[in-house]
Amino acid sequence: MSHYPTKLESSIKAAREKKDLLLMTHIVLGYPNFDDSIRVVEDMVEAGVDLMELQIPFSEPMADGPVILKANSEALKAGATVEQSFEVAERITREFDIPFLFMTYYNILFCTGVNEFVERCDNIGIQGCIVPDLPPAEGQDYLDAMKKHALAPVHIFTPNTPEPRMRFLSDNSAGFIYSVARKGVTGKDTAFSDETSQYLATCRASTDLPLAVGFGVKSKDDVDFLRGKADIAVVGSETIRVMEQEGVAGVKPFIQTLVA
Repeated sequence: MSHYPTKLESSIKAAREKKDLLLMTHIVLGYPNFDDSIRVVEDMVEAGVDLMELQIPFSEPMADGPVILKANSEALKAGATVEQSFEVAERITREFDIPFLFMTYYNILFCTGVNEFVERCDNIGIQGCIVPDLPPAEGQDYLDAMKKHALAPVHIFTPNTPEPRMRFLSDNSAGFIYSVARKGVTGKDTAFSDETSQYLATCRASTDLPLAVGFGVKSKDDVDFLRGKADIAVVGSETIRVMEQEGVAGVKPFIQTLVA
């Protein structure tokens, strides 16, 4: 399987030599506001998070469930823009020493201009992108731009993805593969089971990139289940839920329970 080297993949591999499982978290930039976004990043990094997705708010985030959907909607209502998202992301990558990725939808890249978007990611220190609604067959200009800048286009495996398709997605990815633990959108419950183990074994056999697993990872038990089956556990909706219930101050103790 042919991949080009990226800073993201080498950071993940170096971190994995010290830990048996890394933790990636997800925030929606501008939710509840940009100052809180920066505070949450700081708390997460201090709590021991290894890498992080920064979501650029979008009006129709189709891969996302109600929690992240609401966060996108509230951020946009409060006036969050793509421009502000880039400015705050640049501040974040300068201040914190872990890899950051953008997660967003193709419309944002299309409106910005794909080459301009990718070049700007490179300029501000973003190491990769997750664009769930852009399949590789339709995203050659994006893939070319990402390769030119040695950034990581991260693609997604799902339980419905046939093995030949997994290999195709892997061949067009860099950095890591994001493996969705179940069908559907983010934030719903996932029953981690023997079936999940078999599916993750198939994912592992279909790529030589590090494997991240998300969708429904909520507790230390879920994280522990993934040890030995994945390289990265992804916690997204649950941290936003905690923030809604307990405020920004609740995020750090929650993350500490996961990394304990």
